[in-house]
Amino acid sequence: MILQLLSLEWKQFIRSKAFKQNLVVKILIGFFALYMLFTFLALGALGFFALEDTYPDKDPLTIVNNFLIYWFLLDLIYRFFMQNLPVMNVKPLMLLPINRKKIIHYLLLKSSLSFFNFLPLLFFLPFSIVLLVKGYPPLQVINWFLAIGCIELCINFINYLINKQNGIFYGALGLFVLFGVLEYYNIYKITTDAGVVFNWIYETAYAFLLAAVILILLYRRLFSFLIKGFYLDGYVEKEKNDVKEYKLSWLDRFGNISVFLKNDIRMILRNKRPKQVVLTSFLFLFYGLIFYANSNYADNYNWLLFGALFVTGGFLMTFGQLVPSWDSEYYKMLMSQNIPYKKYLESKWYLMIIGTLVSFILSTPYLYFGWKAYSLIVGVAFFNVGLNSFITLWSGAVNRNPIELNVKAKAFSNTKGFNVTQLLWSLPKLVLPIFLFFIPNLLFDFTAGILTLVISGIIGLIFKNFFLSQIEKVYQKGKYKTIAAFSEKS
Repeated sequence: MILQLLSLEWKQFIRSKAFKQNLVVKILIGFFALYMLFTFLALGALGFFALEDTYPDKDPLTIVNNFLIYWFLLDLIYRFFMQNLPVMNVKPLMLLPINRKKIIHYLLLKSSLSFFNFLPLLFFLPFSIVLLVKGYPPLQVINWFLAIGCIELCINFINYLINKQNGIFYGALGLFVLFGVLEYYNIYKITTDAGVVFNWIYETAYAFLLAAVILILLYRRLFSFLIKGFYLDGYVEKEKNDVKEYKLSWLDRFGNISVFLKNDIRMILRNKRPKQVVLTSFLFLFYGLIFYANSNYADNYNWLLFGALFVTGGFLMTFGQLVPSWDSEYYKMLMSQNIPYKKYLESKWYLMIIGTLVSFILSTPYLYFGWKAYSLIVGVAFFNVGLNSFITLWSGAVNRNPIELNVKAKAFSNTKGFNVTQLLWSLPKLVLPIFLFFIPNLLFDFTAGILTLVISGIIGLIFKNFFLSQIEKVYQKGKYKTIAAFSEKS
């Protein structure tokens, strides 16, 4: 039965229209997956020696055990965002004499073979091999490795159970941040207590059996959870959702484009994927800390500028790059209305500007790193508003992949609305501001680089109508191709 189900899924995969349409994207994702695999293998193989050289007075295994708590918390958060739960078209199977339990066991088995489960093990497997080569007791190393594998599978099944419960996700994220802050300021070191637990697992023979028992209990709990709702009636009956009305009258000040702005904001508030994309743009506010809080980048303004670009441009780059795919489900209706195309594009532009300005206001705490560092954020904010917004809007003209808003999929692993051309369009968004800053900074000084970014943004605002008119022509030229592309079903 398992082989038959695998055969059905493979045929469905290669026969679908989306297979050929997104083949290039799948190849790129495959190369990225291979890169990640080799990276984790290298980290696992070399990690022991790196820790040994950095902390010669400590056991590398003890260091890894101490920080495993952060690994698992981060893994849970990462899976919540990235890991799509394995699904298959079960409605036709429900009409056939196939045991429901076998289908659910197949789905759970499929989830166990997920890339997200193999990736961590590709670090721990070579690390364990190095431990054996270094003379660590084989029984204890195997016991430790098996326990880690069981815990990873436990996290896989926990992700199933909490998939629709954002409160648990935010709790895990809060714990990760809280433990990190307490650890940083030496108030409470969770690594010490967590290390005791994982060291005990390593030192106690067959301790992995405890993790295995927990894994079996989670499997049974998840199996019971899935089989309760595994009835055809549940699929036939239409899902009823309470939709809250948002009047958003404060947007009326924008005149004719207020209708589009209201629709976009309602879409964000009512749908899962836009919400997750907005959350991503908020998380980009903290991306700058990677560079600003690192002393190695204190005087490297190009790297600081790169970080600042995401601090204020998170919403612009995540939400803006998927214009007009957000409207794909009703794009044909929009284009049949007596509405100037320029007004539609202008509403998207204003939405990106609002998102950029909100991000800029929220970035005020970066003043902690000094006026000079914060001035980079100010300069990039002007660039994002005046130039990057138009570049992003222009790139949408070649974006003809539809987005199904009601499909329950992770925002970050869902490639709908994404294509290779979008990657190419991302280059000027990232390279141009660095170029505008680097040349004046090299020829004159730091202030000249900042002023160049600010002036570039002001010029973009002055020629706003010209840029929108040129972008409108590009959209109009490919209008019917876009409608045809959005009308196709995957």
